[in-house]
Amino acid sequence: MLVVEKIETCYGVSQALFDVSLQIGEAEVVTLLGRNGMGKSTTVRSILGLTPVCAGKISYLGHPIEALQSYRIARMGIGLVPEGRQIFPNLTVRENLIATAANTRKTPQPFGLEAVLNIFPRLSDRLSHYGNELSGGEQQMLAIGRALMINPDLLILDEATEGLAPLVRKEIWRALTLLKERGLSILIIDKNIEALMVIAERHYIMEKGHIVWSGTSSELHARPELKSRYLGVDC
Repeated sequence: MLVVEKIETCYGVSQALFDVSLQIGEAEVVTLLGRNGMGKSTTVRSILGLTPVCAGKISYLGHPIEALQSYRIARMGIGLVPEGRQIFPNLTVRENLIATAANTRKTPQPFGLEAVLNIFPRLSDRLSHYGNELSGGEQQMLAIGRALMINPDLLILDEATEGLAPLVRKEIWRALTLLKERGLSILIIDKNIEALMVIAERHYIMEKGHIVWSGTSSELHARPELKSRYLGVDC
């Protein structure tokens, strides 16, 4: 579905990514792991055209997208849940959701308002509340719901559960499991390694703008030194 081939991305004269390659298949959940500042968010921005690449190729469903504007990439079926959520604080929950509603690719069973509320029932009681009146967990649910309203085939989450209470994190993982069962492809950045190894098939680890390891959940579980060396997790 998504193929990233040896991309390099720079901020001015400073290079942030070096020959980064990764792939996400249809109905596959993949993670991008690494400590803060290692290039994970830059990789996401490069995929979505928010930070143009200076070398390499990115294709989505067989079509090159590395030179496309971000709104055109989104219309092709890639939804983003950005770090920091970035919901509209002066719009209600209902308005945040319907503002992005689209089914330009004629998905047979599209996500609509009802479907999103079924995934996140807590938002049903908050439809008339403004974005800045929500808790952090509710804002993250809203950010995910907003991304789903464009009916993507690939959902990208940058820091899926960062800063959330344990019960809210559990609800987010439950929702992502439902989306996986529905056949949605998902790329997740998060620090909750144990939860990620349950939901994801494959993992990529980044260090200083490079992909330094990739493998399955079972392979990652068998290599505890990787978590200690690259992720700051003692096992």
